[in-house]
Amino acid sequence: MDNLSEILSRVSFKTEVFFSGNMCGIQTLGGKDSGHLHLLQAGTLTIMTNEGHKVVMDKPSVIFLPGPTVHRVISDESHSAQLVCATVRFDSANYQSIVSSLPQFIYFPLKKFEKIGGTAEWLFEEAFNNKIGRQAVLDKLSDVFLLQVLRSVMESGVLYQGILSAHVHPKLSKVIDAIHAHPSENWTLESLADIAAMSRSKFAESFKLTVGQTPLDYITDVRLALAQNLLKNDKPISIVANEVGYEHGSALARIFRKKLGLSPKEWLKNIRDS
Repeated sequence: MDNLSEILSRVSFKTEVFFSGNMCGIQTLGGKDSGHLHLLQAGTLTIMTNEGHKVVMDKPSVIFLPGPTVHRVISDESHSAQLVCATVRFDSANYQSIVSSLPQFIYFPLKKFEKIGGTAEWLFEEAFNNKIGRQAVLDKLSDVFLLQVLRSVMESGVLYQGILSAHVHPKLSKVIDAIHAHPSENWTLESLADIAAMSRSKFAESFKLTVGQTPLDYITDVRLALAQNLLKNDKPISIVANEVGYEHGSALARIFRKKLGLSPKEWLKNIRDS
């Protein structure tokens, strides 16, 4: 399986189109737990972030902000922007590591990538025509569009610290594969270093520099993400705990509270209420 497929088989995300049409004025977005996709079809659009990025677009273009970056979307009346905007939420305990792997601000003209541009045209067609099932189709298409953007980022080699960069590391990728294949294993620093064919100290240093957290912290996050998926399927917490490598449900509950500030039952209720 190729790197992108391997990553995405372990990390789910959801895009949701919240605006499509002509925009005039200034909108401030971001600052919460989601990223944003903006696709410009026509007109002129300026996007500015609090980190100092600024882009003025007057041709069909895309901007992807993977993290909760606060940004302003600006369009004046004389050149109103026709665009599609979507939120992006990564459903993973490794969310921060995924976001940190990507550039904070990804921008390119759609004509630069023919296949991505083709998906964008389909998105625009659905967005600006009131067809049956419009919203569902838009959300699914924006998922496909984001996959194409992520593929483009990986192929360009523009990856930073985080799980994405670990997946393309010649030695650490073997460790990541082993952890995900057997998350309930009683992993130790020594056993993981053996898989990487590195000394324990060198492995620990390389893993922390690449992924942004220690190997054992990463394993905890992987187990938590797996537990979340199992709980959504109404499995009892005691069974879920055993499946992800904990002897008792109380141990898994402690991990939930430490990482999320909620008990498994409270977390599940929040997910279903939203």
